[in-house]
Amino acid sequence: MQINVFLQVQLHKTKGIVLKGVKYGETSLIVTLYTELFGIQSYLVNGVRTSSRKGMGKANLFQPAAILDLVVYHNELKNLQRLREFKWGVLYQHIFFDVIKNAVALFMVELLQKCIKQPEPNPELFYFIEDAFLHLDAAEGRVLANFPLFFILHLAGFFGFKIEDSYSESTPYLDLKEGQFVAEHPEHHLLLEDPFSFITAQLLRVQQPLELQGLPLNQDTRRILLQAYRTFYALHVPDFGEMRTLNVLQTVLS
Repeated sequence: MQINVFLQVQLHKTKGIVLKGVKYGETSLIVTLYTELFGIQSYLVNGVRTSSRKGMGKANLFQPAAILDLVVYHNELKNLQRLREFKWGVLYQHIFFDVIKNAVALFMVELLQKCIKQPEPNPELFYFIEDAFLHLDAAEGRVLANFPLFFILHLAGFFGFKIEDSYSESTPYLDLKEGQFVAEHPEHHLLLEDPFSFITAQLLRVQQPLELQGLPLNQDTRRILLQAYRTFYALHVPDFGEMRTLNVLQTVLS
């Protein structure tokens, strides 16, 4: 039996994006990472909260949104894995220091935590998230202001409830319950109509974040859209609840 358990524990190199870190004991952390190879995983990281020369500064690597290069022990039978090696995979220029970009990043991280529940690998989702954080780090002006709208709309496609861009003059209502544009005003109030449904269609057509520069939205429009998209997620993700980062984000963007 011991031999079988030994064989199930293997070393792997993978990238990981930090979602959450919780203090454990006097010197350790339990961190939640979204990994390239294994999806969402929890890891015990020993000795990173000490003031010793060996531990100094290592806890900083586990800030939410950090992208790390990892060597991990992985055991399919365990919920808590271990890290052997970790280092910066990407050194952001702005996200950890710029108030607005950090608020956007924390909003993205909270959204991911609410949506990703099971440890299933999905490399395409990993690359989308990684690419989004890299674009956020470089974003300026309208691209930065519109970035949360872009991310929350396009992320939905990875969880099976993407809004298809079928907006037209004959289908001007976005039914948030159904997740589609419809011709007639739904009987319920969970909808967007023009101009917000039209703007949603424009956001759905954005393929690269730099294209967000062409959408001159004001803060009231962004606020209405973000609240509507949160409602859309709450209708399609079980136990989604409120987003504590949303009010902070809207305050910062204002």
